[in-house]
Amino acid sequence: MNKLLASSVILFSIVLVSLSFNKKETASDGDWPEYLGGPDRNHYSNLNQIKASNVNQLKVAWEYHTLDSGQIQCNPIIVNGVLYGMTPSTSPFAIDAATGQEKWRKAKSPDDRLSSSRGLVYWQSGNDKRILYTKGPWLYALNVETGEPILSFGDSGRASLKAGLGATAKDKMVISNTPGTVYQDFIIMPLRVSEGTDAPLGHIQAFNIRTGKLAWVFHTIPLPGEYGYETWPKDVYKNTKVGAANNWSGMSVDRNRGILFVPTGSAAFDFYGGDRKGTNLFANCLLALDAKTGKRIWHYQLVHHDILDRDPPAPPNLVTITRNGKKIDAVAQVTKQGNVFVFDRVTGVPIYPIEERPVPASDVPDEKAWATQPFPTKPAPYARQTLTEADINPYSESHDSLVTLFRKSRYEGPFTPLSKRGSIIFPGLDGGAEWGGTAADPDGILYLNSNEMAWLIAVGETASEAQLAGMSSGNRLYTTNCISCHGSERKGNPASGYPSLIGIGSKRSRDYINNMITHGKGMMPGFPKLDAKQKQALVGFLLGEERAEIGLAKMQGPVKKGTKSKTAAKGNVAKAAPSYSYRISGYSKFLDRNGLPAVSPPWGTLNAIDLNTGEYVWKIPYGEYPELTAKGIPQTGSESYGGPIVTASGLLFIAGTKDKKFRVYDKKNGKLLWETTLPAAAFATPSTYEVNGKQYVVIACGGTKLGAQAGDSYVAFALP
Repeated sequence: MNKLLASSVILFSIVLVSLSFNKKETASDGDWPEYLGGPDRNHYSNLNQIKASNVNQLKVAWEYHTLDSGQIQCNPIIVNGVLYGMTPSTSPFAIDAATGQEKWRKAKSPDDRLSSSRGLVYWQSGNDKRILYTKGPWLYALNVETGEPILSFGDSGRASLKAGLGATAKDKMVISNTPGTVYQDFIIMPLRVSEGTDAPLGHIQAFNIRTGKLAWVFHTIPLPGEYGYETWPKDVYKNTKVGAANNWSGMSVDRNRGILFVPTGSAAFDFYGGDRKGTNLFANCLLALDAKTGKRIWHYQLVHHDILDRDPPAPPNLVTITRNGKKIDAVAQVTKQGNVFVFDRVTGVPIYPIEERPVPASDVPDEKAWATQPFPTKPAPYARQTLTEADINPYSESHDSLVTLFRKSRYEGPFTPLSKRGSIIFPGLDGGAEWGGTAADPDGILYLNSNEMAWLIAVGETASEAQLAGMSSGNRLYTTNCISCHGSERKGNPASGYPSLIGIGSKRSRDYINNMITHGKGMMPGFPKLDAKQKQALVGFLLGEERAEIGLAKMQGPVKKGTKSKTAAKGNVAKAAPSYSYRISGYSKFLDRNGLPAVSPPWGTLNAIDLNTGEYVWKIPYGEYPELTAKGIPQTGSESYGGPIVTASGLLFIAGTKDKKFRVYDKKNGKLLWETTLPAAAFATPSTYEVNGKQYVVIACGGTKLGAQAGDSYVAFALP
């Protein structure tokens, strides 16, 4: 099920061996020129001015206010003394990297509430210098010096991210949070799409940077006759009920060899696979593609027939390790379930053995969980893989009730399928590893922050068409589109990142709500499939102008697949995406009544793993809950978003926690060397660079995630 190499690929590899691979693909010459530092996505800089002996002298050098408050996930790039970043509402800007003075900024437009952005791309060929970024379903190209659109690119400066996805993508949400990956004149784009029945196909697309035209497409859900087609039911590629298998987390590229490494997401619907029986290639894979043509070189499927949203959350790291005295160029992929998979970069052969082990079966009718899943024998998992009653939070005031809930729920390890009585997902939906990514140094040491949060989710029958027919139009639309995140009573789950919608009319205007339904916001996808009349009805329901005649929580009895009522037959049920027989209860973390994790600490860790040996160098709790620290409780760790960076001087810089701290560690032993409090929590990966002989470290402080106070700034630190 893993990888097959054609003879032509082997010949291709042999030819490549004769090439020189001495070029360092890391941030150099004082710049941070690409997302996460370079095409290897290693978050590494060879700068060494800031070091252990002087790091405690760091001071704020400048602060740039975007005046556009909200979450900022951006890892800014710095080229030739200019910093390029994104505002919370996805507008690009350029500032002097030494002073924070603005050079240019794209004006905010009415649709700027679309999503958070993790960065942009700088490209240069001679005097042709461009910035590429995304907003909504479009890829834009700007002049580096002025920020003005390059009108020769695509259609008057923009190209559609739907270009290679087929006709079924027309009215579906397609955006991109993560910067594209550049190879020669191509930019290969990640995509964020719906995770429900309305997801488009998640094909990998390359665009010509000069023209904006589509260059090649790799079909992640194969067409008839293509490799992997037999791992799906017939006609799935037509995208009537199944879609996605998209890359959303970003890619890395070995430019010397011309190999693109692409981690792919889950097939949609994420939590039910009854309509996509099979292993589902190329969902949940690490793909190695020819960067020039998009042809598959090798692949490895990290999760078969995913029904737990276990897609790889970050770009893979391109590292060089030493095994048995031999240098090996390898690729390392971290996962939400807490594993590191390490492969030979050219052949796809695992560096450490991988075992197929039995995993639990599903008890949901029509679902067929895959009987085994791959587990690397080394390195050991960086997130806990077991949970017992003894692991329930000893500090919780709700300890006994948490134990009772644990006993009622299903839990049989990291691949426990969802069930009607509720299943504990641990590691949780946000990992393990997360989108902030993983740092790696030239010695082959991997550094990553890991979450230790359990989630509790049940799966149940959806409303039948007869039940939907008894609701008001707006309530029907809410039930079919919104209830899994915001709940049947619209209370949401703020601790899990899903806000209450009760009283939203006192906080937001009708136009704002309508725009958010169309385009999405933050974690919420847009619903472009809804027409103006449907959106009007849904907004009316949210504003309390429609009475909720029937709530999903009050529905009784099983739902039969394919049931239709006379009312439904007359066309009175609101038009919606194809529906499954099952729906999840909601995106809910396993928490006590005070919002603390139900499991025992640590709730977040920072890890250093030697990929040369597969052994851990060190592991420490990362993050804290100030209210617990004040009570004398030892450091518990906490959830974190955004990754670390490492430098040649032996330092590791990281933020990402709700406590607003920015910390520096000794990368050799995990010792804390310095910390400061930021103006807002920084759920982003920092960047480091040098201008006029001075090294800076910059971090985006946007807050809002995990209930943190909002912020609007980028803050740079330097020595006096």
